[in-house]
Amino acid sequence: MLEVPHVVLHVANTVIRRLSPFVRQIDFSLDWTYIEAGKAIYRQGEASDSTYIMLSGRLRSVITHRDGRKELLGEYARGDLVGIVETLTQTERSSTVMAIRDTEVAKLSDGLLNFIKLKYPIVVSRLIELLGHRILGSWKRSGSPLGGASALSQVVEQRPSQTNFNTVALLAVSEDVPLVSFSFELLHSLLGIGRATLLTSELIRKTLGPGILEPSNDHRLIAWLAQQEDQHQVTLYLCDAELTPWTQRCIRQADCILIVALAERGPSVGKIEKQLETLAVRTQKELILLHREGAPLPRHTARWLNMRSWCSSHHHIQAPKRLFAKKSLTKIRESYRKILETEPNRHSDVSRLARLLTGTSVGLVLGGGGARGAAHVGMIKAILEAGIPVDIVGGVSIGAFMGALYCREKDLVICTQKARSWSMKMTQLWRQVWDLTYPVTSWFSGRAFNALIQEALGECQIEDLWLPYFTLTTDITDSSMRVHTHGTLWRYVRASMSIAGVLPPVCDPSDDHLLVDGCYVNNVPADVMRSQMGAHMVLAVDVGSQDDASLTNYGDHLSGWWLLWKRWNPFAETVRVPSLPDIQSRLAYVSCVRQLEEVKSSDYCEYIRPPIDRYRTLQFGSFDEIKDVGFFHGSTYFAGMQKAGTLQSLANPKSTPAAKEAPAVQRRVSQEAAHSHKFTDLAQMVCRVRVPRHSLYDSLDSDEDEDEDEYGLEGGAATEQGYHSEPPVPRGRPQVHDSKGYFSEVSDIEVSEGPDTADLSDELTS
Repeated sequence: MLEVPHVVLHVANTVIRRLSPFVRQIDFSLDWTYIEAGKAIYRQGEASDSTYIMLSGRLRSVITHRDGRKELLGEYARGDLVGIVETLTQTERSSTVMAIRDTEVAKLSDGLLNFIKLKYPIVVSRLIELLGHRILGSWKRSGSPLGGASALSQVVEQRPSQTNFNTVALLAVSEDVPLVSFSFELLHSLLGIGRATLLTSELIRKTLGPGILEPSNDHRLIAWLAQQEDQHQVTLYLCDAELTPWTQRCIRQADCILIVALAERGPSVGKIEKQLETLAVRTQKELILLHREGAPLPRHTARWLNMRSWCSSHHHIQAPKRLFAKKSLTKIRESYRKILETEPNRHSDVSRLARLLTGTSVGLVLGGGGARGAAHVGMIKAILEAGIPVDIVGGVSIGAFMGALYCREKDLVICTQKARSWSMKMTQLWRQVWDLTYPVTSWFSGRAFNALIQEALGECQIEDLWLPYFTLTTDITDSSMRVHTHGTLWRYVRASMSIAGVLPPVCDPSDDHLLVDGCYVNNVPADVMRSQMGAHMVLAVDVGSQDDASLTNYGDHLSGWWLLWKRWNPFAETVRVPSLPDIQSRLAYVSCVRQLEEVKSSDYCEYIRPPIDRYRTLQFGSFDEIKDVGFFHGSTYFAGMQKAGTLQSLANPKSTPAAKEAPAVQRRVSQEAAHSHKFTDLAQMVCRVRVPRHSLYDSLDSDEDEDEDEYGLEGGAATEQGYHSEPPVPRGRPQVHDSKGYFSEVSDIEVSEGPDTADLSDELTS
């Protein structure tokens, strides 16, 4: 192309002649729109005149209620449809959608949509099918009826906002953070899920030239970065140690910013971090705390988070020793080039982080059921032996206790020992007698029970656990469900185990509300794990009470003394009546039976119930027996999944069809993406063609001013260097008013008088 530049016109003419009239009409009517970070594509209450398709970037949907309260509905990533329901139903916008980062969208007007529907009616059927699946899935998760087009669009838009990140920026808190090694570790784990690449300032300069980061080359850089994001599921942007133009570009391109720090250092805020609130106000930011192998339980995580109001979540990462080795950049690249050829450890903390970023994480939900909760320990052992990674843990009642033990220790042997010791102490009669009190609120004061919980879990915060964790409680002050992801661990676990009438409610120190057992509102919170924690697949273990129809008909009244006589008399007929704990457990089960049925029928949840119905709620003395039942049932269950070929989706989740390539192909792609980036960029080659100053199209754009509103720039142009004069060229069909960087450079190519090129020249001029 550099030798014979006029080949561009012949190629363009050939392409245009082979396009159908329908495609050319679509190309003429379709708008490729660039939206700067912080600008809205539409606002709540506006008329619905178009639908948007996400090309790159990230959008956030927010609804404002009548009382002024704002609610986050969800976020959109590449490939999503935005505002389709309101456009089809011709109703007002039900929410405000704004760009979190610099975003490109394709805008389909309602007239264009109607034209497509008239030309090809099958499009309507396909749209109805797509929207129907999404609506039904959202309806099942929310459990609320649909009321009108506005409510319909809100249900369609509801989706987890903390997953499915296409671009991730890595930023170090201090210079001693091994950020380069960590980025390669994360790249290694991401390659086990799908196609990924790592971009650095050095690679950018080597590939595109030393001056690529200058403002005059913004158009070319943005186009090249967009290509990388199109070719890879996840693109990692490695920031420099200083606030360089490349660091600013990384922050502007990121769907999520990972702030990496060494946990062994004291809590501190980096220099670049302090400017994030002005550089990336709406971009999600997460704190990564690196720990060495064998490090003690994390402490004082709350201090790190209290200094960072901009961080929405955090992750504790136990990294391998090689990450902390002090090597030169050249040796680091050489060592990781070999590591990238191996399969990643799916059970490592870095792989857990990779699954959380790509929306392929596996959540474990442990239900309540008293002593039957010992089966949770055996089930966790079976899950790990089956090769299934556990990324997030949530629990209710006894499930909250067992889950907290595992998240704290991350060692199943220690977890089992502590759970067994706690269960044996629960059978000691003297502890129960000593804790009896006058039953105004409950039979027991809770002092002895609190001591047992504190002894097992220690003085630990939920933020300090190795794995992300949550527990549920029932707030009887305002009659609602509470999800706890931070605060004192033992207190909220104790609150989630507080059976009404047996133990007193726990006073929440944050707002003085009274909390009791979470099983009264949701005994198996798989829906919470999916909607609020963002888990892709959920393993739900249920150990609650089952309906027992073989109870004795004792008439209209029941005497405890009569039951006692029947129990002590060896010749009396056996009487089957529920005990107080059994009644409490069954009442809790009745209140959430509808939610449990929805969980069982959902496509994201694997519901498991071990055969533990013969064990009573307070039969803590049978810990080992119940644990073994859970383990053997889990082993058999996952062995069946293995034979059926369905275990792979849990053990090694993939999020895109491209991720199903052979490992060798993935490794080759990763090496090319991380080192050479070999491809032919026609637009880049066109930009190199040298032309005289006077251009055929100079007159077309010399007297025209850019319309800033067309790009979503409200109140004037952007102030950042590189965006003050002209916005980046959107991908797709070039337009005259924003084509200074393209048409003016190819316009001086000599055009022959042949019929083909003449027609093309007239068409381009018009």
